[in-house]
Amino acid sequence: MRYQADSERYDGRMLYRRTGRSGLLLPAVSLGLWHNFGGVDIYENARAMVLRAFDLGITHFDLANNYGPPPGSAEENFGRIMAQDLHSYRDELIISTKAGYYMWPGPYGEWGSRKYLIASLDQSLKRMGLEYVDIFYSHRPDPNTPLEETMMALDYAVRSGRALYVGISTYSPEQTRQAAAILRSLGTPCLIHQPAFSMFNRWIEGGLLDVLGEEGIGCIAFSPLAQGLLTNKYLGGSIPSDSRAAKSHGFLKSDEVSAKRIGMVRRLNQLAEGRSQTMAQMAIAWVLRHPQMTSALIGASKVSQIEDCAGAVRNLSFTEQELNAIEAILRDDDEPPVW
Repeated sequence: MRYQADSERYDGRMLYRRTGRSGLLLPAVSLGLWHNFGGVDIYENARAMVLRAFDLGITHFDLANNYGPPPGSAEENFGRIMAQDLHSYRDELIISTKAGYYMWPGPYGEWGSRKYLIASLDQSLKRMGLEYVDIFYSHRPDPNTPLEETMMALDYAVRSGRALYVGISTYSPEQTRQAAAILRSLGTPCLIHQPAFSMFNRWIEGGLLDVLGEEGIGCIAFSPLAQGLLTNKYLGGSIPSDSRAAKSHGFLKSDEVSAKRIGMVRRLNQLAEGRSQTMAQMAIAWVLRHPQMTSALIGASKVSQIEDCAGAVRNLSFTEQELNAIEAILRDDDEPPVW
């Protein structure tokens, strides 16, 4: 059946936020294709999730060259959805991809060299059937390549028409400040930073958010639900067969679903219920409470999860009492961050 987007997708169901000091607005909830959109997954389910997200006003879809598995297959599947369903809506979409992790053998298949970044972006465009991406990221800092070279490659991606904007991911506060200065000098501002951030991973509160505010750079948090821990999925104490923790290729390991963390989520869930929210909705709202935060980048394995997460925008405010109660629960967390 031919897809036709919901005519009410912009009628207030989604909130859009300005990205730093740029002219670009992003939905407060964006969809990432890190998991469940690869070649090992069911294509029709992936298609249904992307199309439902767009019908809910989620206009931003985030990918990377290595998303799958196998690597590259998430971009290939998204390319199929674009060609089949979303081609006529291209100008309504923000599509991002990244390069930095391992993609092919030899010395030019990962990290941050100009050689790798531009070759990878060309491959990504081909897989997705696109003339350009809206945002191209350096996926991780390279300890051996000069930062100037990596930033010059991002600048070239824009000047050559391959990307409209550029960003960085998982850069430290000081690396972010340096990258922003280099890009500014080249005439291609750093639009956005994509770090992991959730109640169980708060590293960006140690300086990065301040740098982003000072530099006028937007922020989009990945893993705001801590790979699914901050949902109702594990409240029963067991690991569901369809969860990330149960998959051999999943990023969340079963030993990370600890009894202590589940106990904390149960207490957080009671607070969420008092706010008339699901656990996932409160976790997303908590991430979005920072003024520097542009968007929360969710993952999903089924349509209902996207519908649930999109509903977070209906209540993004917290009382001081609620924030203090959340802090009291999180204060007991001494386990490693969940990425």
